[in-house]
Amino acid sequence: MLIPFGMQAKNEKALISKAELTNRNIVMGDTTTMKLELVQPKDLVVMAGLEVKDSISSVVELGDLIACDTTDLGNNRIQINATYIVQAFDSGEWHLNPVLLIEPDTIRCDIPLVIKVNPIKVDPNGDIKDFAPVPGPERKLLDYVPDWVTSLWWVWILLLIAATLLYAYFKWWRKGKNPLKRVKKRKPPYEEAVERLNLLKSKQLWQNGREKDYYTGLTDILREYIDRRFGINAIEMTSSEIIDALKNNSETQLVNDQLSEILAIADFVKFAGQRPLADDNERSFQRAVNFVDATKPQPENDKAQKEKEGKK
Repeated sequence: MLIPFGMQAKNEKALISKAELTNRNIVMGDTTTMKLELVQPKDLVVMAGLEVKDSISSVVELGDLIACDTTDLGNNRIQINATYIVQAFDSGEWHLNPVLLIEPDTIRCDIPLVIKVNPIKVDPNGDIKDFAPVPGPERKLLDYVPDWVTSLWWVWILLLIAATLLYAYFKWWRKGKNPLKRVKKRKPPYEEAVERLNLLKSKQLWQNGREKDYYTGLTDILREYIDRRFGINAIEMTSSEIIDALKNNSETQLVNDQLSEILAIADFVKFAGQRPLADDNERSFQRAVNFVDATKPQPENDKAQKEKEGKK
């Protein structure tokens, strides 16, 4: 409980403008704090003290200074806000006088502070304990952190952000997703297949005796087209599995035989080492073009119209 009061000192050079106890009811041997507000000239050296009335022994002592700050009032005067430890060693109600010691004078307060000290209940069978420890100033978490850490807080924030970004980058990179790499939008299956077929034709592989490379490229184009166009995992299937998967598809029924012949010739070339005639190579390419053209997606209106004509 705080006990504020104001007072004037007899000396005009220095005075105690305010004094208060944080707790006026304590246990013997315990401590409390006293806050003093001193107004004095800047160049005056002042010592604070404490007097106890009606006592020939020092039952209440003024301990360490645990907090102090100064405010400039102008006109060569300052205000000092000081906090001291006060400890009592005997029970009773004691009247305290904060004083200022200015050699050779002592400035006393007119109104004393009152502190009530309660006796300690002693257990005769218990252990004898020492006086209560004098608490130091209240410390916060940052008080335990070195100054060089707190002064460079912005550096630690930047390092944390950089580490987070680096971790996220490598996490995506390991999955094959590079966030810094611009992903090119893929063309529709039909357009991509036609473009790859034209590129294959321009390489003239079979014309230069590379029939195996030619049929490998041709079948790879068809397998990937079927995979993207119909959702069939043709890349991992054998030739016969692909034909079986497309048998019940109405869009591939008319050209399924042509696809079957392409795959059959390709298997002979890749696995049996056969070398087909030039006409067979040209025919296989044209059949691949026919298969892609015949199965390309139709506009919704045209598709609906064809379905109506088929029902008539």
